[in-house]
Amino acid sequence: MPEIGAAATHTHVVTEADTALALGSGDVPVLGTPKVVALVERASILAVGDLPDGETTLGTSIDVRHVAPAPVGAEVVATAELVGIEGRSLRFRVTLAWGERLLASGTHTRVLVDRDRFLARVR
Repeated sequence: MPEIGAAATHTHVVTEADTALALGSGDVPVLGTPKVVALVERASILAVGDLPDGETTLGTSIDVRHVAPAPVGAEVVATAELVGIEGRSLRFRVTLAWGERLLASGTHTRVLVDRDRFLARVR
């Protein structure tokens, strides 16, 4: 089980495929909000670290404000810090930055589950 304060970063170089235009979330060729969400979610997964065999985490909520753009070619860094644990629910503070420029910030919640039991529910 991860502990409060566990943190991780994930670095990504923005590509054409990551833009709002390519993702269908807008008509401008800058980092799209759907990719912002995916990047901070990835950092959260990395912050969880290794889990016992058969366990995984699933995203259950995300509240992220995307406040600034980043162009194709920008190297962005997503960060996640575990700030709360309630039962099997893990709450992260997340950010995305391009150098010193804050692009997005918010919270993300993941829940610990048994992988096989979860997959049995979707079949």
